[in-house]
Amino acid sequence: MRADRLIAILLLLQNNGKMTARELAEKLEVSERTVHRDMEALSTAGVPIFSERGTNGGWLLTDGYRTNLTGMKTEEMQSLLLAHSSSLLNDLGMEEPFEAAFQKLLAAIPGRMHSEAKLVRERIHIDGAGWHQREEALPCLSTVQEAVWQERKLEMAYRRNENMSERVVDPLGLVAKGNIWYLVGAVDGELRTYRISRIERARITAESFQRPNHFNLAAYWEQSTKQFKAQLPRYLAQICFCKKVHDRLAKQPYMKICAVKAAQGGWIEADVEFNTLESASEIVLGYGSLIKVLAPLELCEKVKAEALAVAEMYE
Repeated sequence: MRADRLIAILLLLQNNGKMTARELAEKLEVSERTVHRDMEALSTAGVPIFSERGTNGGWLLTDGYRTNLTGMKTEEMQSLLLAHSSSLLNDLGMEEPFEAAFQKLLAAIPGRMHSEAKLVRERIHIDGAGWHQREEALPCLSTVQEAVWQERKLEMAYRRNENMSERVVDPLGLVAKGNIWYLVGAVDGELRTYRISRIERARITAESFQRPNHFNLAAYWEQSTKQFKAQLPRYLAQICFCKKVHDRLAKQPYMKICAVKAAQGGWIEADVEFNTLESASEIVLGYGSLIKVLAPLELCEKVKAEALAVAEMYE
């Protein structure tokens, strides 16, 4: 709509200063001719807007002019609220300044949006620290999301490994970890987490449910994640690796360098933690001659056997 575009032009010039017609056209995805017509409309409406000609010219507002526009759309407000959930802000050391700006945002939005703001924060959580990333099909995501908003019970067919089960869930919220979506729901009062890509069928029922009074989606997810990590299998080993692969090893999603024991001649000896014997063997083999297993013996033997099998295959 033209009214939205005129407001967007005012905000762009207010926040960025001088901008050329081409820059504005690219931002607004319209032609430069349309931008010029919009500028005439703004000037006719009494907005102190003018152009400077020349190589460094462009459109700008009179010094000191600021619009008092506060009309924020519900969708725009919701997108900013979702950004508040991201743990990436904490990683960048920007959580406190963002929290201050976020509170100012909440104070500025109209009263009618406060309830919607509360709903967004209660029902969607964004965890920026992703798992090992991969694309997933999400045919039921929109249905699940609608059930969360409407607070209606959800009937779904859920696949776990090769087994399929039918269940009715109270859908409390959605969590996005990287590009993987999860549903946090309650079954007979017990909180559970479901990977949405494993939901084969979903149907919103006519029956509503009562949200737990003190349920906090972000807090539940943080606790659930800690519990999941604590329950992962652990396989301890000692390895010696070339110093140049240290950074790559430190980023391995299924391996953890626990303690460096010695370092000399460009090589590092360290205690490490894998998930399983099989995953340890795969990771070590992936680095070829840049890693040598020192202990335990079963891992040494497994890596040796796999390496011999590879060598025989190419003879």
